[in-house]
Amino acid sequence: MRFTVSSTALSSRLAALSRVINSKNSLPILGDFLFEVAEGRLNLTASDSEVMMKTTLELTDSDGDGRFCVGNHDLLEAVKGISEQPITFEIDQTANLATINYQNGQFSLPIDGADEYPQPQQVGETATTINIPTPLLAENINRSIFATAQDELRPVMNGIYFDLTPDCLAIVASDGHKLVRNKLLNIRSDQPASFILPKKPASLLKGVLGKQGGDAVIRFDERNAEINFEDGIIICRLIEGRFPNYNSVIPQNNPNQLTVDRLSLLAALRRVQPFSNDSSNLIRFHVENGTLELNAEDYDFSKKATERMSCDYNGMSMSIGFKGSSFIEILSNFECDQVVVQLADPSRAGLVLPSEQPKDQDVLMLMMPMLIND
Repeated sequence: MRFTVSSTALSSRLAALSRVINSKNSLPILGDFLFEVAEGRLNLTASDSEVMMKTTLELTDSDGDGRFCVGNHDLLEAVKGISEQPITFEIDQTANLATINYQNGQFSLPIDGADEYPQPQQVGETATTINIPTPLLAENINRSIFATAQDELRPVMNGIYFDLTPDCLAIVASDGHKLVRNKLLNIRSDQPASFILPKKPASLLKGVLGKQGGDAVIRFDERNAEINFEDGIIICRLIEGRFPNYNSVIPQNNPNQLTVDRLSLLAALRRVQPFSNDSSNLIRFHVENGTLELNAEDYDFSKKATERMSCDYNGMSMSIGFKGSSFIEILSNFECDQVVVQLADPSRAGLVLPSEQPKDQDVLMLMMPMLIND
């Protein structure tokens, strides 16, 4: 079998697929890319047994159909060093060898039989389907993934929760200390359904969806999800279990409202945070009369910092503690000019919202407070 493909197109697709492959695999074949040539197209697959990603390339030329596997590392390193040009694969199934020819040379790699490559888990016929514009899905994954947990005792917190209801599609992530809730108001269903997407396939989607248009089609059942997008498909096993009731932790009555320039607050937090205690990372927010004061102190090393900035504030004078690094993460994942911080009292969660919501969305982030000593 012989086929020709663009070197840069192949390199970019292999680089995306390589993020699926683990450094250590239970099956040696999972360290390979699966190549499948059919009808003038090249289908490429990578898998780690729980996540499988496929993509398709148009071939410049081919003389037949076939399937084979080749180790990911050597092929990826060799191909990414070749400038844009046609490269030709010559496959000798008898000798189990692939010879790759390009303008100034060639290299050969051993190949494995494709029959050993694991098949993906199929999504059931009763699967729920969600159609979502690809840029919108990418935006919401980007906005949410930082809030997922790394918790072996509560694996349901280690992914992004998709909650489809008659009112909207809510995309939620939380590690127990901070929470992100995105409502997509134009996507809804009379039949409620939900699933928890693990962090790895979410990160893969974050990497491949950014520049694509069209719609992504998500099909899921109780165990597996299949996400189709313009350049390929991801099939993955879902996190099983019940996601916590995220609505119950969002305070509804927050009479104290602070409006502040997002980038100015972000810069101030980054200046003050290094002076906080390394273990607690506590920063004290004190707000009154149109002034927000940030205080950080580390008694153990006798260092402290204070910074003041102007703001719009409607509410009572208040001091509340937040974890500095988490607040920086929250502000970094907004794109608006100003944020609104809604507070009830120093013992209840603070809400951070954009001053203007994105079209047909309702975005909210939540921070649990920390105890401060007055």
